[in-house]
Amino acid sequence: MNSDKENLDENTIQKAKNTAESYLKNNYKNIDKIEFSDDYSSLMEGFMIRGIVNNNNEANFSIDMDVNNNFEIGSVGTGEKFPDKKEEVRLKIVTIKIAKQ
Repeated sequence: MNSDKENLDENTIQKAKNTAESYLKNNYKNIDKIEFSDDYSSLMEGFMIRGIVNNNNEANFSIDMDVNNNFEIGSVGTGEKFPDKKEEVRLKIVTIKIAKQ
């Protein structure tokens, strides 16, 4: 995938990194270090940011966010060795699914 870094200003990239870092640390267990890739993909209303956690290439992630809507996260993909979600996050997801039924 091509990098669209030249089409994104540094302020937008830094806000996206800050949002992604906050999301990962607040929702997943044992996130000690986050490294972002320089491979950014511009999408229609946002972009995809990628990286790894805890120096483990198999603990990779990609986060799609809407930069025009307060950097709202649309989806998150994680690699095979990515840390588990925090228990309180998993319980919240189960509660939401049950409430929607």
